[in-house]
Amino acid sequence: MRGRLSRIAGVIALALGLAATSLVPASAITGGEPDGNGHPNVGLILFYMPDGRFRCTATLVSPTVLVTAAHCTQGTLGKTLVTFDSVIAEQPPSPFPVATDPAKGYTQAELEKAGYKSGTAASHPQYSDFTDLNNWNDVGVIVLDRPVTNIAPAKIAPANYLNAYQQPKLNSTIFTSVGYGTEVRKADSGPQKPTPMSYPLLRRWAEEPGQKLTPQILQVNGNEHDKRGTGGTCFGDSGGPTYHGGYVVTVTSYGYTQNCRYLDGLQRIDIKVVQDWLKTFGVPLG
Repeated sequence: MRGRLSRIAGVIALALGLAATSLVPASAITGGEPDGNGHPNVGLILFYMPDGRFRCTATLVSPTVLVTAAHCTQGTLGKTLVTFDSVIAEQPPSPFPVATDPAKGYTQAELEKAGYKSGTAASHPQYSDFTDLNNWNDVGVIVLDRPVTNIAPAKIAPANYLNAYQQPKLNSTIFTSVGYGTEVRKADSGPQKPTPMSYPLLRRWAEEPGQKLTPQILQVNGNEHDKRGTGGTCFGDSGGPTYHGGYVVTVTSYGYTQNCRYLDGLQRIDIKVVQDWLKTFGVPLG
């Protein structure tokens, strides 16, 4: 990934196995619980960029469209791999195929041969690349080459849904984040400082209390020691959904620390500038 803000919350690099990048793009669930089949419409996406292979999280919102973060779609090469498997790998290496030509990224044929779904990435045309908080628009989509017929899509929140949760109500409102990011924990051996761990690679969820709401961003407290919640997002959760009231209200955008135990920034998808764009892909809203 490009060396943007060190606090971005969710992309993680994958070499032939799953080696975490030294950068700090988007995040993965810290604390929380394995998801099992709790959110079957949340998938892992894997893609190439000029400087490597990366993973994010995305949510099926129509039979042919997944919503994710723009920093997981901007500048990708070739096709994006999609899988809805809840558990990817308990130990390294990952099962993911390597592109025949990494400089061009995946092709639909090679992904389908390996048993994965494929799609084409697109980014919100007003994505500011983390330069303008008032026009963040960190939203992207993956348009699948073949529709998903065996998984019910998630529902996107109605327009301005989160406006009803301003402070002080926001502070007592709990949101549920889901993703395939790294878990921050103590190693089985060696130094015992909690560190982001790439394995086991699986889908997790965590509850996070609201902290701040802006016209673009929902900020939540992702510290697993906050008694109001159970954890937060970390590396690899970028683009993953946050739920409230049965709706997807945001996608994971950024975080503030390398140990993923502070605030999480989530891009709202209940706002007009996002919903108008999603409509162009035939995504049902609210």
